[in-house]
Amino acid sequence: MVVSQASGPAVPAIELQQLWLGWRDRIAVRDASGAFPQGSMTAVVGPNGAGKSTLIKAMAGRLSPIRGRIRIDPEIAGELACLPQSAELDLDFPVSTFDLVAMGAWHRLGAWRGLDEAGRDAVEAALRAVGLAGLGRQPVNTLSGGQRQRALFARLMLRDARVILLDEPFAAVDRATTEDLLALLHRWHGEGRTLIAVLHDLDMVRAYFPQALLLAGQVVGWGDSGQVLCASNLHLARHLCAGGAA
Repeated sequence: MVVSQASGPAVPAIELQQLWLGWRDRIAVRDASGAFPQGSMTAVVGPNGAGKSTLIKAMAGRLSPIRGRIRIDPEIAGELACLPQSAELDLDFPVSTFDLVAMGAWHRLGAWRGLDEAGRDAVEAALRAVGLAGLGRQPVNTLSGGQRQRALFARLMLRDARVILLDEPFAAVDRATTEDLLALLHRWHGEGRTLIAVLHDLDMVRAYFPQALLLAGQVVGWGDSGQVLCASNLHLARHLCAGGAA
């Protein structure tokens, strides 16, 4: 799917409106406002405890706001996919790599409807695109960490979503895999999809992500990556965050 670009000002893909997030007695994100434009490619960065993963969970619908609102463009509300942190995924069950990737098509087919020939060809094409050609029959729990992440990206390809959320997609992944998956992200960006990724490598953000959202429990900066990731903003973010899990 290639997303068409409409002329004139577009409705943001996702807009945060005075958003407060947290659980129990802890506030993770407070009074965050701003928008992710349609077709943008944004890195969410900040120190540990900044609220980055919390924000991804909320935008994916896994956490309800305490206050404020997350507004998703109604035209794409059903076209959002999320890749959580690897630690949140149970990939030790006995399923083939082919079947894991094919799960990306469930939203269109339903969990109990089998793939037709075109669907099987799409899975094989996705496996080739991420460098896993010939590994479809291999059990997921025998793949290396990098191969598993490639398989999860292939599953996202089958999902064919217009908005893609990724939480630390390159954590504990080798350099070659990271470079290949970054190239895939840029391909998706070129197709007009909206990409939002939690990242820690600021050099990577500066090199590959045009937009950045710097969090420290609140919005410190949001916009052009080069301007957001200036020394003063990074110093302020470190000062605001006392540590803890993001």
